[in-house]
Amino acid sequence: MKIMKFGGTSVGRPERMHQVKDLITRGDESKIVVLSALSGTTNSLVSIGEALASADKVLAKSRIDELHAHYKEFYPQLLKSDVAREKALEIIKEHFEFLNILLKISFNEAINRDILAQGELLSTKLFHTLLEELEIPAVFLSALDFMSIDENSEPELQKISDKLKAILAQHPDDTIFITQGFICKNHLNEVDNLKRGGSDYTASLVAAAIQATACEIWTDIDGMHNNDPRIVDKTRPIAEMSFDEAAELAYFGAKILHPASIWPAQQFNVPVKLLNTMQPEAHGTLIKAEVDSVGVKAIAAKDGITAIKIKSSRMLLAYGFLRKVFEIFEKYKTPIDMITTSEVAVSVTIDDLSHLEHILEELGTFCSVEVDRDQTIICIVGNMVSESKGAIQSVIDSLIEYPVRMVSFGGSRHNVSVLIDSKFKKEALQSLNQDLFTW
Repeated sequence: MKIMKFGGTSVGRPERMHQVKDLITRGDESKIVVLSALSGTTNSLVSIGEALASADKVLAKSRIDELHAHYKEFYPQLLKSDVAREKALEIIKEHFEFLNILLKISFNEAINRDILAQGELLSTKLFHTLLEELEIPAVFLSALDFMSIDENSEPELQKISDKLKAILAQHPDDTIFITQGFICKNHLNEVDNLKRGGSDYTASLVAAAIQATACEIWTDIDGMHNNDPRIVDKTRPIAEMSFDEAAELAYFGAKILHPASIWPAQQFNVPVKLLNTMQPEAHGTLIKAEVDSVGVKAIAAKDGITAIKIKSSRMLLAYGFLRKVFEIFEKYKTPIDMITTSEVAVSVTIDDLSHLEHILEELGTFCSVEVDRDQTIICIVGNMVSESKGAIQSVIDSLIEYPVRMVSFGGSRHNVSVLIDSKFKKEALQSLNQDLFTW
């Protein structure tokens, strides 16, 4: 059995849903199909939640009606028969009645999570209705029956596996199962979610839970590219890469794959394939445990970075100085992306500024602090890139025209990272692309 995950753009139009139907009915292998919400729906649901949170029920009602109108236009183009259309209309009616009821009750975070779940529930129910109309046998699975997270919002993989295998065992003769990405139940048995990009995470978790033969992530791009195609000309898809390389790229800005979605598949050695719904015959990118190629494979960039330089003349002889610094970031649950040290200073980067003021205040009690905002981490990834002869020199030479704030080299065999001012990002990516890749 394999997993096939389709993102919002892959199901965002009626004709795209029909393309997905064609893809999941190819071949004899059993599959679990994981669907995201229709493109734009999650953003609309977020805005509805924000309007309710600010007690602006007029705005919330307006946004509910706008989204409702979109679905009332969507389903007649998706379905042909009166029976199927009537069922779809009832599905849509049920979910939007729920949203409208929320206008009459007090808003809280649990309700907000319920709001966000409506997108995936709608897309999967409408898609399952399409399969029923076409007499394609398929089982509808509610992710809320098996996908769960603990009190730390971490997936309970063993529990997921036990529940999902038990459900599948009830359908020994079925080969197509439809379920939702993103949504889950939390430790209080409330509706919750796996945060943004969570449909990729769902697919990888399901793949790990049943030890699938493959986890296919279908998007509107033909695989992971060697650079950002929105910024750089002449990019190309990468045929193969390792889990470690893919994880580095996803974390440092490659938008095609959510960072969290690598480790479940990696744990159980389930190959991940990145494929294009619009070009299904394209090779895409295969992510697996080991790859033979060595050297620079791809570049990614992560914006919204703030660099903090922590300086103390006492640092050289101060036992426990770094521990003291890191405890402050730990206290405020603020992850660090990059770190460099010298005898008298430490520089770190963060992308979560929620507690920056408190962090700076506490650091200021025992050292001087400088802050640089609007920075970008550029990550150069490849198999054993840090051990490849001349790799770091090539990177530095490519960036000779741009001030480099920090360099991280040697912490990973697969990654060289540099920090630059975001205003130089586009030119730096183009320069690296020209110098590091041969055509």
